[in-house]
Amino acid sequence: MKNPVMTASGTFGYGPEYAELIDLNRLGAIVVKGISLQPVKGNPPPRTVEVSSGLINAIGLQNPGVDGFVRDYIPFLRHFETPLIVNIWGRAIEEYEQVAERFDATDGVAGLEINVSCPNIKEGSCMFSSDIEMFKRVVSAVRKKTKLPMIPKLAPDNAHIAKFARAAEECGADAISLINTIPAMAIDVETRRPILGNKTGGLSGPAIKPVAVKQVWDAARAVKIPIVGIGGIYSSSDALEFIIAGASAVAVGTANFTQPSTVLDVIDGLATYLERHRMTRVEDLVGSLKV
Repeated sequence: MKNPVMTASGTFGYGPEYAELIDLNRLGAIVVKGISLQPVKGNPPPRTVEVSSGLINAIGLQNPGVDGFVRDYIPFLRHFETPLIVNIWGRAIEEYEQVAERFDATDGVAGLEINVSCPNIKEGSCMFSSDIEMFKRVVSAVRKKTKLPMIPKLAPDNAHIAKFARAAEECGADAISLINTIPAMAIDVETRRPILGNKTGGLSGPAIKPVAVKQVWDAARAVKIPIVGIGGIYSSSDALEFIIAGASAVAVGTANFTQPSTVLDVIDGLATYLERHRMTRVEDLVGSLKV
C-alpha cells in the first residue's frame, strides 16, 4: 500500500461506481463489497435510512457471487495499481473455504477481508462473531485455503474484542479490521412500523466513531498484527484518532456516499499533519496515545 487509507467494504461498490469521481490509483487499497459463493439478492426495500449523525443500512449483502465478480469486475480492477482487497462471507464454513480458494487462484487479488459478522450458519444457528470457537474455526479454515493476506473483520457489539483479536492472530490472521456496523433500528412513529424493510440494520457514520476508536485501542493492546480502523471517518483528524489509538491503516466508509473525495482528503490531510509535526512516517504515530 502506498498510503494507509482504503475504502470500507459495502460503501464503494466494486470500483467502477467511483472511478469517474476520484483517481483510484491514489488509494491505499480498494476494499470491495462482500462476495459470497452464490449471488444474493439482498433484503427488501427500504434498505437505508438516515438518522442523527449516521446511516442505518440493511442491504442484505447483495452481490453477484464469486463467479460473477471475477467475470464482471476483476478485469476492470486489474487496470489500477491500487491493491484489491475482497471482502468475503458465507452462511457456512464450507462456503468461506470455497470463496477463499477461488480468490486465491485469481490474479489481481491482493488480500481477503473475512466478514465474520454474517447471519446464522448451519452449525447450531450460531453467529461466527459471538462464539469464539466458531470464530476460530472459520478463520483457521480460510487460512488453510489461501496464501493471500487474511483480515478478519470483527463485530462491533463485542465486549471481548481483545479475546477475539488474539484468537484471530493465533489462527493465522495477517491483520484485523474493526469495526463493522452496529445493530440498530429506526421506527416511523406515525405508522408505528420499522422504516427498514428488514426491520433492523447496521448503524454507521460519525455516531459510531467513539465506539470504534475504543475497540481499536483495546484490540491494539492485545495483538501484534496490524489493525485497520473503521467507523465514522470523515476527515484526516478522524483517521488520526484511529492511528494514534493503534490502527496501522484506516478505511473510509459512509462518507463515500455524501462526499466521494473524502478518502483523498484524508490522504492529503495525513501528509499535511506529518509535515506539520516534522514526522516522516505514519508508522511513528501508530499507537502513540499518551495515557
